[in-house]
Parts: sequence; C-alpha cells; structure tokens
Amino acid sequence: MKKFFLFALFFGALFGSATDICSQDTLSQRRLDSIIVSVSRAGINTPMANSTLGKKILSDAPSTYSLPMTLNMLPSVVATTEGGLSLGYSNLRVRGSDASRTNVTLNGIAINDGESQEVIWANIPSLPNFLQSVQLQRGAGTSVNGPGAFGASLNMQTKTASSYPYASADFSAGSYNTFMQSIAAGTGAIDGDDGNWFNVDVAYNHALTRGYIRNAKANLNSLLLSASWRNSRSSLKFIYMMGSQHTGITWEGCPIDIYYTNRKYNVAGEYYDDEGNVHYYDNETDNYRQHHFQLHYIHQFSPSLSINSTLHFTKGDGYYENYKYNVKFSKYGIDPQVIDGTTYKKTDVIIRQNMDNAYLAGTLNLKYNSGAVDFVSGVNYSFYDGDHFGRVLWSKYNQNIDYNRRWYTNNGKKTDASVFAKAEISVAKGLTAFVDAQYRFIDFKLSGMDKDFVGLDNKSDYNFFNPKAGLDYRIGRCQRVFFSVSFANREPSRSDIKESIKAGKQDLLKSERMIDYEFGYQLHNDRIELGVNLYAMEYRNQLVSTGRLTETGYVIQENIPDSYRRGIEFSARYMPVRGLMLFGTTTFSRNRLKNYTLYVDAYDNAEDWNPVAQHQVFLKSSKLTLSPEIIASGGLLVNPVKSTQFAITTKYVGKQYMDNSSLEGAKVPSYFTMSLDASKSFKIGEKGALRISFCVDNLLNSKYYSYGWIYRAVFEDGSPDYVEKGVYAQARIHFIGKVSFSF
Repeated sequence: MKKFFLFALFFGALFGSATDICSQDTLSQRRLDSIIVSVSRAGINTPMANSTLGKKILSDAPSTYSLPMTLNMLPSVVATTEGGLSLGYSNLRVRGSDASRTNVTLNGIAINDGESQEVIWANIPSLPNFLQSVQLQRGAGTSVNGPGAFGASLNMQTKTASSYPYASADFSAGSYNTFMQSIAAGTGAIDGDDGNWFNVDVAYNHALTRGYIRNAKANLNSLLLSASWRNSRSSLKFIYMMGSQHTGITWEGCPIDIYYTNRKYNVAGEYYDDEGNVHYYDNETDNYRQHHFQLHYIHQFSPSLSINSTLHFTKGDGYYENYKYNVKFSKYGIDPQVIDGTTYKKTDVIIRQNMDNAYLAGTLNLKYNSGAVDFVSGVNYSFYDGDHFGRVLWSKYNQNIDYNRRWYTNNGKKTDASVFAKAEISVAKGLTAFVDAQYRFIDFKLSGMDKDFVGLDNKSDYNFFNPKAGLDYRIGRCQRVFFSVSFANREPSRSDIKESIKAGKQDLLKSERMIDYEFGYQLHNDRIELGVNLYAMEYRNQLVSTGRLTETGYVIQENIPDSYRRGIEFSARYMPVRGLMLFGTTTFSRNRLKNYTLYVDAYDNAEDWNPVAQHQVFLKSSKLTLSPEIIASGGLLVNPVKSTQFAITTKYVGKQYMDNSSLEGAKVPSYFTMSLDASKSFKIGEKGALRISFCVDNLLNSKYYSYGWIYRAVFEDGSPDYVEKGVYAQARIHFIGKVSFSF
C-alpha cells in the first residue's frame, strides 16, 4: 500500500504543477519597475531551477499564510510553523537546506540578518499582501547583491505602481480567535509637467490570533508606503516598510512524552507557587519592530543599457521576556540573597534579552542587453551593527538587586562587500551560454560577554570567489534543456562562532563550500507543462544541525567534512479542458553525511551529572538533519464559471530525523495534509469588486508534528540514556474566511 501511494504521488506530479516553467515575462523586463529585480532573477534562458509566483497567486492565498506557507506547494519546499498556525513564526526549507542558507532579497537588496543569516518572517507580517511577484531559485542560484545563496535564493518585488487610482479592504476571521484586516490605496499615475508621473501607494495589515498551542498568541502589524516619480527614461522610488510583532514564545516545542496526551502543551512561562500549583506567566513573549527604508534610482540610457542604484537602511529592536523558575542567582551574576535571616541561592526571575540593530546597504548595478548578449554587473556594500544585552526585571527574593539590572552586553559588527558580473550569450540558434562570477569579502567582529559570562571577543575575515557557468538549449518553441555548475561559499553565523568559542573549538570552525550541479528538461504547450530537474549539491565542511537548540531557539551546528544532497524534481501542470487544471510536484532525494563522528554528551551518573569525556560514535554514512527524501504536492483547480473557483491541494512530506544519528528515536514521521479553498467574485458598479473566499486547512483533521529537536546524554555508571525531545504540533482542521472589496 505504501509503495502504491508513493507511485500515485509520483504520477500525480506528472499531471500538474504549482510552478510556472516559463515564468519570466520578457516584456516586464523592459519596465523600469522590473529592472531592479531583474538583476538578481533568473531569466527564461538562465540554466537554473526556479519558480515564480505572480501577484494574483500571492493575493489569493489564505490571508493567514506567511510567505513560507504561500510557497509550500513549490518543488522541494517544506514550510512549517512553530505554533501550529500560519500566523507567527514559520520556517522555510528548500531541498532540506534551512533558512540561513537561503539568500533573500527585497527589490534587489539582501535582507538576511547579518548575524543569524536568516529572515524572521514574523518580523514582516502579511508580506504576501505587499508583493508583486516572488521568484524562488533552488540550488546556488544566480549571483545577487550580498550573501551568496547556499541552498536557495528568494527574490521578492514589492507591488508596482498602478496606473489608476484604487482602494481595497480585506477582512478575515477564522479558528482560534484569528482576525485580520488589510487596507490599501493608491493615487494612480498623476500626470505632471514635461512627461513626469507621480504615484503614492499605501497598505496596512493587522492580525490577531490566540494560536493553536498554548502561548502561540500573535499581535502583528505591517505597513508599506511607496512614493515614486518617473519619466520615459528615469525613475526614483522611495519605499518604507514597517513590521511589528508581539508573539508568544513557542520555540521549545512540546516534550514528546506529553505530546500524545496534550499536544497543545507549551512549557514557556511555566512556574510553581509555594504550594506547588502550576501557573503561567502572561507576558512570556517575543517582541520586535523593524523599519525598512529603500531609495531606488533607475536610469535607462537606451533600450539596451540601464543603471540602477539603491540605498537601504533597516532599524530593528526588540526583546524576549521570560519567567525563569527556581534558577540560581549565580546564573545572572548575583550573590545569594538574605531575606529575614534566610539565605536564598535560587529564585524565580523575570528577564529580558534585548536586541538593538542597524543595517545599512548600498548597491550599484549596470545592465546591458543587445539581443545576443544580456550582461549584468554590480557592486554591493553593507554594514551591520547589532547589540545584545540582558536585564533582570524582577526577582522573587530581592535584598539588594537593582531594578532592571543588566547582566550581559555584547555586540556584533559585520561588513559585507561584493562585486559580481554575469552574462547570457547567444552562441548559436537556440543555444545560450551562461557565465557568472562573484567575489565577496566579509569582516565579522564579536565583542563583549555573553549571558553565561563567556567572553565573545573574536574577529573573522572571509574571502570568497563564487563562479558559475552553464548552457541552455531551446528545442523548438516548447522545449528546453539546461545544465549548470556553480560554486558557493558561506561563512559561519554568530551562533556558530559563539558555540565554537564555548566548546574551545574556535580554531576548528570553518566556512562551508558547495558545488551545485543542475540538469533540467522542460516542456510546455497550451495544455501541459512538464519539468524534470536533477541536482547534486556536494559539500565540504557543511555546518549541520546537531539536533540541539540554544536557550533562545537557535540551532547548534557543527562542521561535517563530506556531505551531499542529490535528487530529482518533477513538476507538471495539465489542463484537459478549460476551467480545470491538475498540478503537482514530487522530489526524490538522498541527503547524506559521510564518515561522520557523532559526539554524545557523557556524565558520571544520573544523580550528580558531572561531565566526563564525550562518547564518540563513528558513522560511515548517515542522513542529514530535517531532510526528508520524499516531498510531494499536488491538487485540483476548478473554475466552473469565471467568477468562481475551487481548489483542493495536498502535501506529503516523508520521514526525517531531528539529528544526524538516523536513529529511530530521532525520527519525525511522514505526514500528509489536504486543504480546500473556494472563492466567489461579484462586480460592484463599473469598477468595484467583491470577493468572498473560504479556506479549510488540514481538511482530514490529521494529528502530526512537522519537525522537532532532540538532546541525548549517556552515563558511565550504566544508567539509562537521557533523551529529551521537543516537537512542533500542527493545528488540526481549521478555517479562515475572507471578504475583499476593491474599487
């Protein structure tokens, strides 16, 4: 039965696709608004695996979906959530590579955090509502401004200015006290003197939810303001985007032994009073606000030559607030407290761990297209400055502790400079050669003391050269084949450096290197689109997850000398009759570590927990963490009439493992989900429209968890191994309805 099910998924994928195989509109490349993103995007002749989603797909997605969840139907993508619902923290993995390996650009500017190298999607709520299009490149991708992609690249474009005035409003309500409101308006093109045009656009989103698991609450706000000027050859655009999130902490997951009796359990904020009664701290929260400022100038010297420059500044600040039950005063650098003659070495405390950061970037790009040659070059400079500090707000036992006492302060500064050039050259009829090279320099400094009083003073410099080359061949009008080979390098993150310092292995921490081989075939005509892509991503010194988390939810990683991700991706779309479409994708992959030594923490006994030398287990081959070897999606889209739409979508994610041991106890079981979407549109007057939509997620009411973490320890006295696991339960069947007005 299992083999039949996989067989059905495989052939189902050959009759549908959630991705546009020929996704780049060559006409839009000539628009001034598109010059910014065309620098970093794959074109119709670029020999890279990619998928592009347009404005309609992004806006029609359920309103609760974060951007990762909106991309979940694309090939090799697994999107997951911490709190069980799409609102709040969500994660995106592509071909098993985590979010820190996905280069993310917004209007051509890299927005990955300078230290973690991730984009925290909760910090920019309701982002799909602000976007014109999104392109996801799998593998090393094309060169971009800033960090090179190490598993995927995600290129986003904010909505382009409308030619006509408009206004819209969306109102949504759903399960778990979920409510959302979105409003947007624009002036349209205002005709100025001498062929000048002006536009102003604004959009605002607000979302509230109780969340699925306990403390998965979210209060999210986002704002986009755009003002632009243009004439026939130049444009100047200012964009301001704000994201504000106030969410409950959910990163610890649910202990596996509790999951089967209370899958909504969340330990965050749990404490006990003097009588042993359990309580939960109401403000166990993650709070962050981010302000993005972008200024873009484009000048088109001729139809074939253009230049664009961008200045970008991001200011962010926030904090985690936690209740810590029965902890030692020494953990916060505080002496034991004497109250009424009694000495207390432990206490309950409320702490805040703060972040305050600034990111400045500038780019300059030149684009030339003569028909036979499409050439792009660019330079980028960015500087990141991030402060981290912790405060003790309250202590249960307090003799002489200052209010808001600071117990640690440290800082990270990162300079990132890069230059790239790439070209697509028509060498014969239907044959295009692709060459791409990027040089990147990184200077990363840490200073100060971490929360456990370990000094973090460190300076690391990296010099990377990332070349790429490939061929694309068109077979008639409807078929193409392509091949490419790409080299990519990636520096360790702040968390990687911190953990290496604390383990006394700072000198052993290395940057990562990958060679990515891609071979693809695509066919499309009026009714069917098929795509097959083979890939081999070969790594040296890949930093892979150990399965453990830091105190604030970051993954602890280690270098592995040899590893790889190899697979084959299928995508298809079939339209047998007008108004009916079948679509789907399937990925089969093999993701392995080679000659891996697994280190397991060891202690003398289960009572005292005195550390001894770690145990070593040599594995000739083992599976990479959280890298399912089967990923499939598919569905059915029906338009019985033009104004009515029904869609059923499915997602299958094969088994995966929480660490690199491949042991049964570390397994995340496979899961299968189904969703139903329905919508109906009505005209209001000559220019107005009303759209009513309804979505049912997890239609089969499945109980599953989508990922997790694990920690294990052994004891020399023969006591049973200690194993701790946290898993992330996903919501059972739930609903969201939306009413949209546009004028």
